[in-house]
Amino acid sequence: MTRPPPRPVLEVDRDPGVPEAEGRALAELLVHVPAERVDGLWRFPPLRKGRRESGLLAAGVLPASDLDASRRILVTLAWRAEETGKGVTFETTFAEEGEAPSDRLPRVMAGVVRRMDEAAGEPRYLPVGGDPEPLRALMRDLEP
Repeated sequence: MTRPPPRPVLEVDRDPGVPEAEGRALAELLVHVPAERVDGLWRFPPLRKGRRESGLLAAGVLPASDLDASRRILVTLAWRAEETGKGVTFETTFAEEGEAPSDRLPRVMAGVVRRMDEAAGEPRYLPVGGDPEPLRALMRDLEP
């Protein structure tokens, strides 16, 4: 009787990255965009290598005026963080990427995932709808 080959053991992500980085990135995003204007947030899984980490947040933002409430402004915040022996370095880049009808943003995000060189997985979507509470809850969850 022959045994089947052993199943591969999935490698657990052993790179610790910078535990507080995503929370800091979200706080920085909210410096640029009031929580009351965030309609939805996509959290891309961070790329980690040792004590270095980089990541991306994307948000669909409600327009400042009610002239076209069906459209969303797409903004991104990319971050890089590294824990050194002297503390944490943290850099961000905020960008307004464009504007689109709200129902097209999920398709735009799917395209971003397809084009990523080192895609670590699908982004997690958080519906916000202009209510700051989901973002406050996420900030609490991201505290190290």
